[in-house]
Amino acid sequence: MTSSSAPSSSTPSAASARPPRVGLFCTCLVDTIRPSVGFAAAKLLEDAGCEVDVPRQTCCGQPAFNSGDRATARALAEQAIAAFESFDYVVVPSGSCAGMMKAHYPELFAGEPDGMIRAERFSAKVFELTSFLVDVLGVTKVAARYEGTVTYHDSCSGLRELKVKDQPRALLASVEGLTLTEMADADTCCGFGGTFCVKYPDISDAIVGKKAANTVASGADTLLAGDLGCLMNMAGKLQRQGHDIAVRHVAEVLAGMGDAPAIGIAGKTPGTKG
Repeated sequence: MTSSSAPSSSTPSAASARPPRVGLFCTCLVDTIRPSVGFAAAKLLEDAGCEVDVPRQTCCGQPAFNSGDRATARALAEQAIAAFESFDYVVVPSGSCAGMMKAHYPELFAGEPDGMIRAERFSAKVFELTSFLVDVLGVTKVAARYEGTVTYHDSCSGLRELKVKDQPRALLASVEGLTLTEMADADTCCGFGGTFCVKYPDISDAIVGKKAANTVASGADTLLAGDLGCLMNMAGKLQRQGHDIAVRHVAEVLAGMGDAPAIGIAGKTPGTKG
């Protein structure tokens, strides 16, 4: 994907000779469940002046890594590094996958000097989407409107591995019509945890039950986050309890795509055929 429009945001000091070449890592869940998040991420990056491409890709390797299958995780890391190595930056609309690629890829090549150097060089250019927009490109506002009161969930990996907290909130503050109200314990786990919710369903359900209660108590009509896994988990719990709270990925709202059906709501997802 490329864009010929001028950037709509403020960027770091000196203009470069060419726009940053960004490889967009869409993630498995976005690709199979919510492709509109990928389109929203691409739009935000292009609006910020980037040249965006989506190379052939597969899983980041996190499920295998968390399950102790380091051989499979390493093989998937090798694929990702090879696919994205030529880009200036690798941007991910997920703190979880970005955390895996940035924080854990190098350790998969421990004891292999060449592999370690290559993995470290790659990991250094991996960024979660909102962090990249704010911390690297210096974006201060987006051209979007969303009528409603939203609350925000901080996903574990994004917050603890990548320090993503203020960035999405800073961008949301520029969205016309949007009011952000913080829920209690916004920075606590939602209970998803990838394979955790499968291995320990009762514990996971208890945790997401608390998150749902805090979401409802916030008074918000929309729940936002930066990880689709967390969003699916929380949307499912809220809907099973009968709450009419829309659940969306933050990228969709920031890109002005907040009129699509919310997560878990029947309807055509933007960017899909049919």
